[in-house]
Amino acid sequence: MPYDPSLPLPNSPLESQVIRDQLQSLFVLIHNIVTVTAAQVDSTNTLPQGSPANASVNVIGNTLHFSFDIPQGQEGLVGPAGPPFAQAVVDSVTTLNPGDSATVGVSFDGSNVRFTFGIPRGNDGNQGPQGSTGSDGGQGPQGVQGPPFAQALVDSVSTLNPGEPATVQTSFDGSNVRFSFGIPRGSDGMNGSNGNDGSNGSDGPPGPPFAQAVVDSVTTLDPGQPATVQTSFDGSNVRFSFGIPRGSDGSNGANGSDGSNGSDGAPGEVTSAQLSAAISSTSNNTNSVSTLDTGFADPDLEALRQKLNEMIVAARR
Repeated sequence: MPYDPSLPLPNSPLESQVIRDQLQSLFVLIHNIVTVTAAQVDSTNTLPQGSPANASVNVIGNTLHFSFDIPQGQEGLVGPAGPPFAQAVVDSVTTLNPGDSATVGVSFDGSNVRFTFGIPRGNDGNQGPQGSTGSDGGQGPQGVQGPPFAQALVDSVSTLNPGEPATVQTSFDGSNVRFSFGIPRGSDGMNGSNGNDGSNGSDGPPGPPFAQAVVDSVTTLDPGQPATVQTSFDGSNVRFSFGIPRGSDGSNGANGSDGSNGSDGAPGEVTSAQLSAAISSTSNNTNSVSTLDTGFADPDLEALRQKLNEMIVAARR
């Protein structure tokens, strides 16, 4: 039987069965008490202003389920104005892979609304058809005229050892073409063996070309000393040093019949024979230097060849 809080009745005789039934009913109530482990708000309804608030609760299992009815409050006062809004600023735009979801991030720094976008790129399209071949472009305009050419200048002519290849170096300084030549000198010719008739062998090959003959010094020697000539070659010039004896003093003539002294003899001099003998002992290598007879198609090199031939011819004796 259910628990009856009115039993036992006041001043009734004590009966064990009544007491037993009440105790058993209390045991059943205590045993059936639900243990609540969670609470859940199922709904919140806004009621018109002035309506009474209401709340209901149900126990489902071990969870309390609430439903609230809350009346709308009175309108509040107007709040202060918010911060000024200047502009919208896009901080970044990131390209995502095809198929990714687009993203937008937004923030407010007090005056600017700032956006961050993530936009997926589209899938690669199919390759389009090959275009037609374009026509060749027309000829471009004529370029500007190059710097003026004044002349060709020979900066140096170096003598190389026999057998080395000749060298030519060119440069352009803006108006002049400049040349530097390296010309090997000829090998010393060896005397050929005497012929059957006793004649000497043929001359050796020609020596190196030179520009000109230069007299470095002329020294006066004492009378009676032999004239001397020294020659050297510096690679481009044949250089001479002469030693020429002066003539002897003329002797006094015999005294005249009146006792006066005779006249002085004629001053000494270098005879033509002595000078010819001195010159004949000098080198005549220059006579065997051949001219350059093969012309050049380049007008500047051709002018240089002709000038070099003039120098070779002028140096011969």
